[in-house]
Amino acid sequence: MEILRLRFIAGDQPDLPLDVGMHRIGQLPGGGIGRIDGDPIAMLCVDRRGVWLTVGEGRRGVHVNGRPVQRLAMLRRGDTLHIEGAELRLLGGAPVRRPGVGELATPADAAAGLHIVLRAIGGRHHGRSFTLDRPRLVGSHAEADIHIDDPAFAERHARVELVGGEVLLRDLGSADGSIVNGESVRDALLQPGDQVVFDAYHRFVVEAPLGGGSREQALPEVELPLDEDALPRRRPWPLPWLLLTALLIAGLLSLLLLYGAD
Repeated sequence: MEILRLRFIAGDQPDLPLDVGMHRIGQLPGGGIGRIDGDPIAMLCVDRRGVWLTVGEGRRGVHVNGRPVQRLAMLRRGDTLHIEGAELRLLGGAPVRRPGVGELATPADAAAGLHIVLRAIGGRHHGRSFTLDRPRLVGSHAEADIHIDDPAFAERHARVELVGGEVLLRDLGSADGSIVNGESVRDALLQPGDQVVFDAYHRFVVEAPLGGGSREQALPEVELPLDEDALPRRRPWPLPWLLLTALLIAGLLSLLLLYGAD
């Protein structure tokens, strides 16, 4: 299971590894925000389903990606948290994959790109999805597929495209690059579930059908032997009881006819 990390943007605190279990986040005795044992401002629950943020009873000042959280929120890699003014970022356990020279030149597969989308979860395009059947230009240019309406943002910031079965984020000479799963990058190979952030506010998640982006080899079909103990047992047919009941009724009728005739 991937071990995520919580990074404190300000200060000199080391990254906090988030293994499976409950992590209490609150005010440190010397000031600042960190993991504590006492009454927390928020708690992070990590299990195989993901990371869940729970805000302490009566607490305020907890935000995820700029939005206030009243009670509960599910977190993704790359999410930004603000807790009592402190900024933290949830990072993936594995580093973001960088493409090789050959991967940058591999031709795209337009048909496969219809099933892979960039879904906007924050910013101007929130709720929209962009298929990767063709390269998608990100920038402030009027003809950009993913238009960022900010004069300070590069006209041609980056391009997201499908190459050789992989989703490639290709930088086009931007000043600051992009953020993938909380890490600053230029070029990156994206996987389903990865979060990409442009200009700090425009957030997208890569989504694909189950198994669509997997590079694992398919396992051969194996015929398993039958387990006789696991098969449902047939209930015995209640024929003896029916026969006994029929004989008893016949005997009672015979007695009734015999004594009733007198």
